[in-house]
Amino acid sequence: MDLQLTDKVVLVTGGSKGIGYAIAKAFHQEGAKVAIVARGQEALNEAKAQLQDQIVTIQADMTKENEREQVISDVLDTYGTVDILVNNVGGSNGSTTAETDLDLFHEAFELNYFSAVHFSKLVLPYLKEKQSGSIINISSIFGRESGGKVTYNSAKAAMISFTKALADEAIKDGIRVNGVAPGSILHPSGNWQRRLDENPEKINQFVQDEIPAGRFGTADEVANVVTFLASEKASWVVGATLNVDGGQSKSNY
Repeated sequence: MDLQLTDKVVLVTGGSKGIGYAIAKAFHQEGAKVAIVARGQEALNEAKAQLQDQIVTIQADMTKENEREQVISDVLDTYGTVDILVNNVGGSNGSTTAETDLDLFHEAFELNYFSAVHFSKLVLPYLKEKQSGSIINISSIFGRESGGKVTYNSAKAAMISFTKALADEAIKDGIRVNGVAPGSILHPSGNWQRRLDENPEKINQFVQDEIPAGRFGTADEVANVVTFLASEKASWVVGATLNVDGGQSKSNY
């Protein structure tokens, strides 16, 4: 399917590895002009090499407001505009609510939630000017139900709510905002790969018990949904957060 994304300018946060890298690669394969931002320069260099230097890489700490502003400035300096934003950066910390310091809650929200809010606000004026564009927020099935660490779950729940709120505001300007909620995705740099290496019997049993499809998802399977949502093929999808989880979620919505 031709998604008609040729020459669209795409910014992917947390795009140097895992799901973010797969998203960047998928847009690149569709002919888009891709910029990825991440904190680690080594991973950025590797991503650039894998995509044969056909992307722009930006090193930044996305928990810092001034660095997020500089990222947008760099993208505009390079491409002159932005068409699609993918808020993918994320991570988990802490343990139980009682045992997790409040600072870690702030840290989790800054990375997982406020970075998405801020980047969205930064690109909105440029999307409004052209009366088109797309913002895709990568949350998690655990933004809808219990599972995982409380700091991460809370931030991803907020992201799902933000996605719908912003979508309703922005669609009048031709801007579509949607989300993707992955389930358990296996990729070399992820936690599931580490857990599988540490205890294959336990993790394989988890897959059989908890994922109806009987396997982990792949980063490419998430990326395929993201590129579709960003394209005009999904022109009537507004404010949705789609599960990409092989049936893992127990939620009815």
